[in-house]
Amino acid sequence: MPSMEGGGVEKNLIIVTNYVSRFIGDVSLMTFDNSFNKYFDKKVKIINVRKNEKKKYSKYFKYICCIWLLIKEYFTDKNILVFTFQANIYGIILAYFLNFKIISRSNSSPSGWSRNIFKRVIFSFFIKKADKVIVNSKEFQKEFKNKFSVNTHLIYNPLNKSEIIKKSKINKKILFSFFRNKNFKIINIARLTDQKDHLTLIRALNIIVKKIDFRMLIIGYGVNKSVIEKEIEYFKLKKFVKIIDNRSNPYPYLRRSDLFVLSSKFEGLPNVILEAQTLKKYVISSNCPTGPKEILMNGKLGSLFNVGDYKKLASSIIDYSQKKKKYDKKIINAYKKLSRFDYESNCKKYLSVINNFL
Repeated sequence: MPSMEGGGVEKNLIIVTNYVSRFIGDVSLMTFDNSFNKYFDKKVKIINVRKNEKKKYSKYFKYICCIWLLIKEYFTDKNILVFTFQANIYGIILAYFLNFKIISRSNSSPSGWSRNIFKRVIFSFFIKKADKVIVNSKEFQKEFKNKFSVNTHLIYNPLNKSEIIKKSKINKKILFSFFRNKNFKIINIARLTDQKDHLTLIRALNIIVKKIDFRMLIIGYGVNKSVIEKEIEYFKLKKFVKIIDNRSNPYPYLRRSDLFVLSSKFEGLPNVILEAQTLKKYVISSNCPTGPKEILMNGKLGSLFNVGDYKKLASSIIDYSQKKKKYDKKIINAYKKLSRFDYESNCKKYLSVINNFL
């Protein structure tokens, strides 16, 4: 996992690595810097390129550095199985030429990046060279079959409900006054990138501001922060919308919210929806490929709107804010259906796949 940024992929990496290390004696994690080392079990050997410093490097530089480390590791001990959570094609190309076993876990729908013909051709050729490809939603699985003629193995994201609930109750005086009063509280937790499409969210807020006394909290960081802030300023929403940097524990904020909104253009299987449902929050999400429709069971467990349709998003927010009781049953049913993402059973599936190659 060359680049660690604190999103849903990293959460799954930490969960799976720590679980697998309980049963397999020799587990190593290869990542660029040490900023996330503390989240891994002491049994896990961590191989970093460098210590965490302020200087920033591109993700491609990180990929190349970690690939070089993997080559060095391989020539020290050829008896290895590689599990890629990121930079999958880099790893698969290396496996192809050095002839070692590799499991690839894909994280986001090909709909988001496969329009680039060069990427699509390269990916289509090399993904077939992986010994096993894992995806985390049924829709995702169908996309791989249709676009690349690849059979994949489905494992849902392991969800540790008890840990999320426990962390949500931690009080560190982080719930500032902006998100503590009686206004209708909306929350979004996502990287500030084009993929997460915060501009659609802001345009929807510009519609509801005339009808609802709300506060919108966006938790995340990324290259689009200044663009989003300019949009907020343009619509004169600074009083109503606040962006705060990514939090290692966002759950106290999520617990205080009335509504969770996801506005992404594409996903894999968004963890953050599962986390919102764990804390019994209503979810309004874009019907993006892939994941939200599957989690929300085509709208039976939440509300869906077409990608970019800020008017529909606005009307869904208004309707929920005015008719909360009408949605109580959906919230309860959504919590019950989280059994699909059970921590233990899905972690065991990962362990089973890995054991098949050992």
